[in-house]
Formats: sequence, structure tokens, C-alpha cells
Amino acid sequence: MKKILFGITSLSFGGAERVLADLVNRLSNEFDITIFTLYGRGELEKQINKNVKIVNWNKKSYKELSKLEKILISLKLLLLKKNIYNKYFSDNYDVEIAFLEGPITRLFSVKNNKTKKVAWIHNDITKVFGNGIKANIKKRYDENVYNKYQKLIFVSKDNLQKFKQMYTKTNKDNLEVIYNYIDKEKVIEQAEEKAHLINNEQTSIVSVARLVEQKAIDRLMKVHKKLIDNGYKNKVYVIGDGPQKEKLKYLQQKLKIEETFILLGKKENPYPYIKNADIFCLLSYYEGYGMVIEEAKILNKFIVITDTAAREAIQNYEYSKVVLNTEEAIYEALKKVLSGKEYLNSNIKKIDYDNNEIIKKIVKLIKE
Repeated sequence: MKKILFGITSLSFGGAERVLADLVNRLSNEFDITIFTLYGRGELEKQINKNVKIVNWNKKSYKELSKLEKILISLKLLLLKKNIYNKYFSDNYDVEIAFLEGPITRLFSVKNNKTKKVAWIHNDITKVFGNGIKANIKKRYDENVYNKYQKLIFVSKDNLQKFKQMYTKTNKDNLEVIYNYIDKEKVIEQAEEKAHLINNEQTSIVSVARLVEQKAIDRLMKVHKKLIDNGYKNKVYVIGDGPQKEKLKYLQQKLKIEETFILLGKKENPYPYIKNADIFCLLSYYEGYGMVIEEAKILNKFIVITDTAAREAIQNYEYSKVVLNTEEAIYEALKKVLSGKEYLNSNIKKIDYDNNEIIKKIVKLIKE
């Protein structure tokens, strides 16, 4: 049985994290799997099959760390990555898969001639680090990091193209697109639980996203306020947590929308909220693919997204709308929907969601 090591920042709630949890559970009877995380106490750890081993470098979660601890961890990852690698990865795995951009990919890039190295890219690599001197240093450093991997996997064609544009010196022969794996049956089953807060007396909009700048929740708040002020009644529910939580709460109070724009926080099971809403939105400034869009498709929701790489997820899903990535375009699109529910009343053809081909590609990647 091949020994596989997956690495990720943590197993807290998030798109890539949910994909990894579903994926290792599906593969755990065929391979000897270990998950290595930089930070512990992730909510998804308890969802991992018992025959999958979990190793936490730090027992604390990221948010439990002090500012000094965070700085020290960053320095250790930069200056002592070989020591960390040699200490924790001495088992000589057959395949090591860095399942997220950033620190885990840099750590897993330490040379090991006995191991096949795979890096999984979930985001638009041209935007994930932002701008400025620090971001440019990371971009240049990471080009060398990615060249140490035998295979680079992208969750969308758009991500692959953006990567090639940015890293022109990377080996182009080892790049492949494999779409995210999702446990369809689990999504459908868990969606049957009750979503107590969803009020369908008004058109309900749900978004599932980390509370970070990329997801543009503050922009959605401003659009919602404008819709309410102009007589287009709706309620927005946002599931997720993150560093912008307090900033968004302040804006929520400033706009006086506490009763109509609800920050639900983290939810172990977001699917009942998606299922019971009228509209699902993902209105980010940029996206890699947007796994939660696939979940919304499984639950046959009307989907509105901004024009990012996530458009690839709905290219064959008619019950959806892609809008320009501006506040005004989002406002006009939602106003049109709220005006007469012309989209909401459409007869939706349920999609046949088949993950078998995705699993076949991943198994081939591991075994070849």
C-alpha cells in the first residue's frame, strides 16, 4: 500500500480544506494516508476517517497564537524548513502532496529523491499574494519552489493559464488540471438538516466565504444597503469567519443593516442554509475555482458570481448568472432578480454530478 502525505495549513473550515477531507476519506481504503498541518485544532479534523493519521506541527490553531508566536513560526518556516522536514517526514512517503499555496508548498519542496512531489494550486496565483515589495519577493521565491515539484495540479484551466503567465520559467510539461472532488451524497444528506434562521418571507441570499478581503463581503454589504434603500427587500446570510470579522461587524452597524444582513459565523454544516436560500452568491474580487459553487449546484440553487476563474464552475449550469466584478454591476444584477424573480422561477434541470473521473485522475497521479 503506497504511503501518501498530504500537507495543508490547517483543517479549519475552508474550501480546499473541505475538498481534502472528502478526498482522503474516499482514498483511505486504498492508500496509507497521513495529513500534516501547520496548525492544529481544525474543525474538520473530527470528520477525517480514523485510518487517516493527522500530524499537527503546532497544536494550537492559528487564531490562538500570539503575535510573537506567529512571527516566530514564520521565521522557523523560512530559516529552518529543512530541519522541520527532516524531523516530521522521516518516514519516506511515496508521494508528498502540498495541497495549498504558500508556507506548506515551500516546506514540502525540500529535496527528497525517494519521494514524488506534487503541488496543488487552488487560487489565481497572480493575485493570491497581493501587491507590494513583500508580495513580489514571495512570487519570485515561489517560482524556484514550484520548479522542485514533479507535478503541479490546478483546480481550473484559468488557474493554470494565470500560473503560466506569471511563472514563465516553470516546466510546462508537468502541469495538469483536476477539478475539485466533492462527496455529493454527503452534501445532499447534510442539507436535510434545518436552517433555523433562513426567512423565506423575503428573498434570501446566502454566501459561504472566509471573511477576508478577497471575498468582498464589505462590497456585498454596500450593495445590500442600496437595494434595501431602493425598495428591493432581501435578506443576506453570510457563513464564515476570518480576520475581517470585526471590520465587517462595524460596517454592518454603520449601515444599520443588522436585521437584514446576517453574519452567521462558522458553520460545520453550511448545506441547509444553501439549500433553503433563494439565491447563492460568491461575489469575490478573485477566485481559484470556488468549490462551494459546486456544492450549490448539487443543491440546484440559482447562482450569481462575479467574473473570476469561478466562471468555469458554471459554464454548463444554466441556472446562474456571471456579472462584471464591480459594485454597480452586482447591484444591477441582484435588482433584476429581486424585481420579478425571473430567474428564480426558472425550471431547473438537475445536474448529473459524477466524481468518478476525478478520482480516477487522482489515483493515476498517485500510482504513476
